[in-house]
Amino acid sequence: MKSELHNSFEINNKVEIDLVVIDQVEIRKVAKELVAQMTLEEKAGLCSGRDCWTLKPMERLGLASITMMDGPHGLRKQVGTGDNLGIGDSLPSVCFPTASALACSFDRKLVYQVGRAIGEACLQEEVSIILGPGVNQKRSPLCGRNFEYFSEDPMLSGEMAASLIQGVQSTGTGTSLKHFAVNNQEKRRMTISAVIDERALRETYLRSFEIAVKKGKPETVMCAYNRLNGVYCSENEYLLTDILRKEWGFEGAVISDWGAVNDRVLGVKAGLDLEMPGNDGYNDAKIISAVNNGELTMEALDTVACRVTELILKAMKCRVKDYHYDPIRHHNLAVKALEQSAVLLKNENHLLPGNSKQKAAVIGSFAKAPRFQGAGSSKLHPVKIDNAWDAFIDLGLEITYAEGYGETKRRTGKPTAEEIQKQKLLIKEACETAKNKDIVYIFAGLPEGYESEGFDRSDMKLPQEHNRLIEAVAGCNSNVVVILSGGAPMELPWIDKVKSVLLAYLGGEGAGTAIANLLLGKAVPSGKLAESWPIRLEDNPSYNYFPGGSLTAEYRESIYVGYRYYEKAGVPVLFPFGHGLSYANFTYSNIKLDRYDCNYGEHLTLTFHITNDGAVTAKETAFIFVAHENNKVFLPKKELREFVKVELQPGETKEVMVELDTKTFGYYNTLIRDWYAQEGRYTIFWKDHD
Repeated sequence: MKSELHNSFEINNKVEIDLVVIDQVEIRKVAKELVAQMTLEEKAGLCSGRDCWTLKPMERLGLASITMMDGPHGLRKQVGTGDNLGIGDSLPSVCFPTASALACSFDRKLVYQVGRAIGEACLQEEVSIILGPGVNQKRSPLCGRNFEYFSEDPMLSGEMAASLIQGVQSTGTGTSLKHFAVNNQEKRRMTISAVIDERALRETYLRSFEIAVKKGKPETVMCAYNRLNGVYCSENEYLLTDILRKEWGFEGAVISDWGAVNDRVLGVKAGLDLEMPGNDGYNDAKIISAVNNGELTMEALDTVACRVTELILKAMKCRVKDYHYDPIRHHNLAVKALEQSAVLLKNENHLLPGNSKQKAAVIGSFAKAPRFQGAGSSKLHPVKIDNAWDAFIDLGLEITYAEGYGETKRRTGKPTAEEIQKQKLLIKEACETAKNKDIVYIFAGLPEGYESEGFDRSDMKLPQEHNRLIEAVAGCNSNVVVILSGGAPMELPWIDKVKSVLLAYLGGEGAGTAIANLLLGKAVPSGKLAESWPIRLEDNPSYNYFPGGSLTAEYRESIYVGYRYYEKAGVPVLFPFGHGLSYANFTYSNIKLDRYDCNYGEHLTLTFHITNDGAVTAKETAFIFVAHENNKVFLPKKELREFVKVELQPGETKEVMVELDTKTFGYYNTLIRDWYAQEGRYTIFWKDHD
């Protein structure tokens, strides 16, 4: 691809710079030379955006305005007056599965492909930075924005984010890793202070960011709204400079979440480079005043101005004239992504896959009007929405439909008599439709009003209309399959009354086709849960402390989040981390461990065989967990250290090789303020405890 230039300008009216040919080191040099020519007012102007989505141009020095827009599961580009709340419409763009779904693929290559497709959409729409991915920890299943985040396991979150970043940035489009850091709830997110111990901060809440920064190398990192141990993230020098830059080596620009700035001068000192959105010069004037009165040094301002200038120069260098992506190819990738991410939670008596010769009932309005994306700033205008009903027909299935439930809104009180009567009629119709059918597909889950950016869920319950429908239909047909849509774990009181459950999470615009393909065996499920599903909300370790008080959210569970807690405390779950069934069976054998010393400990090479004992081509994810018994330090029973996904033909055996370094086996030692792997005996599980 040939870059379009805004790519040449003059320095001191003498030296012409061609952005096509200069590299990163030269861009940094050019940025410093440009900043040296700027007035105080121009430098301060670089510290904030022009409006909601663009940066200020500086025509005198040849700097163009660049655009950044919301993601992270597709481009949400607004034209004209924009908002960062997902209220206004946006230009059509392919909607991919959200992070909660995509993480279940455990497939770095797939996530890279999705990232590259998103980057291509940005090239077409001349968007230089897409705001994502998000890697915040799934501390509680109630967080309203969990659908945007990958996992309860920080290693998995970091690896998925790094792959997405690499994919996006392979097109020249920049990313913004968010929300840095400890932004794990929506309630009072603008002001709440996360009170957390240093070890939990490092091991659980910063680890995903660390992996994504070091491996993915995002162009920008977005700071969070909240405070961390009393200090706003937008002015937290420990986060933005000491950890992010000095420890992790981040060289890009730090931008604020939209409206996250508290004290702009303190932000400059702490390492916040760019405030978004624009402030009509209000905070720019504060920066100018702070420099003039000696509160802020010119050196600190120059550092920030250089980083923003570098960001602009990189974006200008990567512009592509008249670029167009293929929306059909992207849509097909969205279908493929969910086929490899959806999780088969239950499949009693091998009810699935179904087939087109069966007489089937399709029940639930989600079958025709699917829930496929989240709500809030990530809500985009899809190119094409597939629904399962049409996909079933295209596959030749003989089907009968029943609505099952009406428009389900977030309930604040008891249903009216009229609503109760309507629900009874819909359930009666559904039961009549389900009778004498070979198989029944019920589409259920969380409607948009139940989870969104801006608020947290109050419980894990499905709408009562959905639960009553499933229980009633299961009472008149024993072959019920439930297809669940939603961004986070749900309580399933009817789980023992149905034979099969397929979890689609929020599967993107191709979800309907992907679900039909999976149910009828045109595709084979290979997703594994990236988060534990508790039996009930009270079992979650943060239950008593989420979302906290009016000022603070206390992270008293420390490092014990997700499976680290459930296994250590012996609390049973509905479905464990890593759970996911297939239409094939796999056998693990011939495990071998080789080891040799290196300057930081030992290097391990783990090899084993996986055999597909089934009759269909299928994919399997192998998990590598490490455990260490330590009587002096509290530790989880095991922690994920690597994962590998392989595709196997029927009867095929493949050797899997995994490289491990013992330096990754440790915990964060607060006494030495570094990672520490104690000498002793470690146990490696190449699948699970079993």
